[in-house]
Amino acid sequence: MKLSKWQALGNDYLLVEQVELTQPLTPDRVRQLCDYHYGVGSDGLLEITSVDGTRAEVRIWNPDGSTAELSGNGARIVAAWLARRSGAERVALSVGSREVRAVIGPDGNIALDVGRVDVGGKETLDLGDERVEFTPVSVGNPHAVVRREPERGELLRLGPRIERHSRFPERTNVQLVRVDGPHDLTAGVWERGAGETLSSGTSSVAAAAAAIANGWCESPVHVHLPGGDLLVELDASGEARLTGPAEEICRVELD
Repeated sequence: MKLSKWQALGNDYLLVEQVELTQPLTPDRVRQLCDYHYGVGSDGLLEITSVDGTRAEVRIWNPDGSTAELSGNGARIVAAWLARRSGAERVALSVGSREVRAVIGPDGNIALDVGRVDVGGKETLDLGDERVEFTPVSVGNPHAVVRREPERGELLRLGPRIERHSRFPERTNVQLVRVDGPHDLTAGVWERGAGETLSSGTSSVAAAAAAIANGWCESPVHVHLPGGDLLVELDASGEARLTGPAEEICRVELD
């Protein structure tokens, strides 16, 4: 099997074309590949199921063997891969139920039109020993945005508890956010099925959308993550654009 490893602000993914597989991927196989000690190691796997010129279909696997409806960083990685393969600056991706488009800028950054973002009203989550206020957001996948200092210890404590709370039957991504200014947020990310990550594209979109909806920020929003910065733009109809870098780390051939 031949695959490549990519990263987007420290959020690393393995990328493989389905035609390169000697056998179909399974949750067990994905878990093994994504394991940093017994496999190649990554925050997830991008399986390219078909390619036609400047368009590709992709299945996104989490490192725990589950699948995700969307990944902003993963989609930007696939866009960078497809643009290099096709020689085009504009590409289209089918990810789950979403069709997204991306443009590769002259600076190498990838601008991804994520699609519609839906922000709900604030809710309070009962964790038993404490209550946490959050804003629910859908970017095609679920998010819970909590306005709280994004300290790592707090993220590791709250992230898994919120992710698996009964309020979220399909589990959820979690963001702890600090408002730094009208166009700036700092966020810590706990990804569903992956845990703590250095960055997340859809989490950045969700955090920015919640901040705009709650009046904390205005578009565009620079989201500052442990791995670097992403730019989120949200228009009046709730359509989001996510911009940031992605690059290949290496290529791997497995027995």
